[in-house]
Amino acid sequence: MIEIVVRPALIACLVAGAGWAVAGEEAVRKSVDAFIGTQAVESVRQIKYGGLYEVVLNSGEMIYTDAKVSFLIDGRIIDTATRADVTQARHAELATIDFSILPLENAIKQVKGDGKRVVVSFEDPNCGYCKRFAQELSKIGNVTIYTFLYPILGEDSSRKSAHIWCSSDRAAAWNDWMLSGTVPQAAECDGKALDQNLALGRKLRINGTPTVFFEDGRRHGGYLAAAQLEEALAALGK
Repeated sequence: MIEIVVRPALIACLVAGAGWAVAGEEAVRKSVDAFIGTQAVESVRQIKYGGLYEVVLNSGEMIYTDAKVSFLIDGRIIDTATRADVTQARHAELATIDFSILPLENAIKQVKGDGKRVVVSFEDPNCGYCKRFAQELSKIGNVTIYTFLYPILGEDSSRKSAHIWCSSDRAAAWNDWMLSGTVPQAAECDGKALDQNLALGRKLRINGTPTVFFEDGRRHGGYLAAAQLEEALAALGK
């Protein structure tokens, strides 16, 4: 991957009017779509570095180009004045969600202690890192845990998720499997929630498990140790 280092002396002074900027962004969108051969662009905006345009694709990937789309850059922008990774910060911003949109009724709920802190995760029952994450969550107190079953690893994952969701005690069935390896007993019920979880995950571009969300909308992709969870929750003043 190319790393773009932008020096302050090279930063363009943007003096164009807002109307020109919008027109330029639309032209960039059309040109990138034409180059890729499909409607692949989710958003375009001009940024302050070298007159570049940031292009976010429907896949979540981010590329950069100029007003004429005479090149495409797949890489990072580092601001040498602040040493900030501009691209990484923007990815984090785009990954942040409106926490209130999560249909928590479709998740397995566990309350530990006073439950005043909240952790939400999307997990596949056959995901090894999810099982490690479950071990770490068991070390955390005073937390409400919402686990969205997100079976993306095959038919067995879908079957186990259905049996867990349809269990008379979902939290117990989940923990028995994830922590102790006790296979969930066969059970049947309306599995609409699992279908909705899959649709929501695709909308939120959740491509791996576990994916963790906090109350401020921040997302973390992958396993977190108990100490990391505590640090993330403390950052929220919890």
